Amino acid sequence: MIDKYGLGDAGEELEARWTRIDDRWSLRDLAAWFNKRLLRNAMSEAGMNSVEEEIDNLYRLLTDDEVSGASRIQIERRLERAGLEPDELQRDFVSYQAIRTYLLKYRNAERVKDDRDQREKVAERVQKLAGRTATVTESQLEQLQAGGDLDVGPFRTMVDVRIYCEDCNTQYTVDELLEEGGCDCAAGTA
Repeated sequence: MIDKYGLGDAGEELEARWTRIDDRWSLRDLAAWFNKRLLRNAMSEAGMNSVEEEIDNLYRLLTDDEVSGASRIQIERRLERAGLEPDELQRDFVSYQAIRTYLLKYRNAERVKDDRDQREKVAERVQKLAGRTATVTESQLEQLQAGGDLDVGPFRTMVDVRIYCEDCNTQYTVDELLEEGGCDCAAGTA
């Protein structure tokens, strides 16, 4: 499929996303990424312009079992008008098992064990979630503001995740709690 759809560096990118220590991708996520890239290239070759959000939606409409038949037919007809064969595209979409086989047998890729401390991993995950929460919140508020449904001046979004221990009535940021290895209750029983 890499050759058929002109996805040149997709193999290297799949391997990098699967084997890296930070922000590793699952095989399912890699399959979806690959299939969307395949769809984008096929549409581009057919002269169809698209943005990333549209590719995400088209892929969902073509593959999600929850999509109504009418919606799927509408997308298939649109692709057909551009000269694409929707059935062939869907047959060419790869499964996560195909990605796994490709990475292990054809690229000889190996996942390196993540030796970081569990606390570091948790801190990183929480930090990423907080960042994502801030981004989504900001985006939603900007949409409301642009539509005239929210009146607010220039703003920043801040997300502060805190842990409150009900036993000892102390409060910590995630980083503080992880650095300390516990709260005041735990220190008193040690």
